Amino acid sequence: MKSTGKSVIAGNAAYVRPIDFKKGRVEMGHGGGGRMTMQLIDTLFLTAFDNDILRQMNDQACFSVPAGRMVMSTDSHVVSPLFFPGGDIGSLSVNGTINDVAMSGARPHYLSASFILEEGFPLSDLKRIVESMAKAAHSAGVPIITGDTKVVEKGKGDGVFITTTGVGSVPDGIHISSELARPGDKILLSGTLGDHGIAILSLRENLTFHTSVQSDTAALHELVASMIQAVPAIHVLRDPTRGGLATALNEIARQSGVGIKLREDKLPIHEQVRAACEFLGFDPLYVANEGKLIAICEPELADKLLQTMRASPLGRDAAIIGEVIADPHCFVQMETIFGGQRVVDWLSGEQLPRIC
Repeated sequence: MKSTGKSVIAGNAAYVRPIDFKKGRVEMGHGGGGRMTMQLIDTLFLTAFDNDILRQMNDQACFSVPAGRMVMSTDSHVVSPLFFPGGDIGSLSVNGTINDVAMSGARPHYLSASFILEEGFPLSDLKRIVESMAKAAHSAGVPIITGDTKVVEKGKGDGVFITTTGVGSVPDGIHISSELARPGDKILLSGTLGDHGIAILSLRENLTFHTSVQSDTAALHELVASMIQAVPAIHVLRDPTRGGLATALNEIARQSGVGIKLREDKLPIHEQVRAACEFLGFDPLYVANEGKLIAICEPELADKLLQTMRASPLGRDAAIIGEVIADPHCFVQMETIFGGQRVVDWLSGEQLPRIC
């Protein structure tokens, strides 16, 4: 987005042809910083994201800092395809960054959004993506208050890449971090595994299976707020995105210097996801999620936290899936449905690129 001052389009409309959002395409001039850039900002970004701070049209956003510790997170989104069952790159870019901020126990306050557009990208698709972002941000109550737009030559991008940055604040007295897991703690999962990854996979050109599974992309900050209100002493929160549950738990185990033991029979997985993973040779523990979280807390608080999670639509399938154990090797292990044990190791390489 980003401009160098107030909009001049209204007073110079005769010098800029109207944007055709039905048949038009992104041109190099849309990222050149001139009248075409300002026209795109005014008619698309400012219209969709409109709020008092963004409307100032400065090169930065100025806002009051609330009490507590500040939290900041940034994430780039390169998902392919751009539109998928249950969402698109726009809603994903908003929800994903909100969730990264919320996993610290913070209340997200504001977002920024940066777009890398490829010359020739359909303006109708860009409009659809931006409107989806605006809807997600409005629904979450977290406005987009600044941003930037650049255009690269045709063939040097892939339609659109979006980078979002979020800021929030953690209330005093809340300390949630991935190095705070302790032996004896219970591990909770807010819902079913692998929905997002399988929704993306179902549209990939070289695959021929069909499924009604939809991406679980969602903003989780309200769920987190209710959890913290019920159980302020949560030790760890983490959203298992790229690399899935297995990778997130291995990261937590390493950061906390502990082991983790899972129970396979407690893992919530939709049957369609399980069947798709079997068909493709994937392990659902490693498939990406975009609307689920892991919570770790003291054992005596686990049932209360579980009931709080299940009271929310975003946590209705929540389950206690394992516990933290003492282990100098920091292994993640799983008790299988057959009664055996297996190590749930780090993901080796990338199971599925361009997933978020």
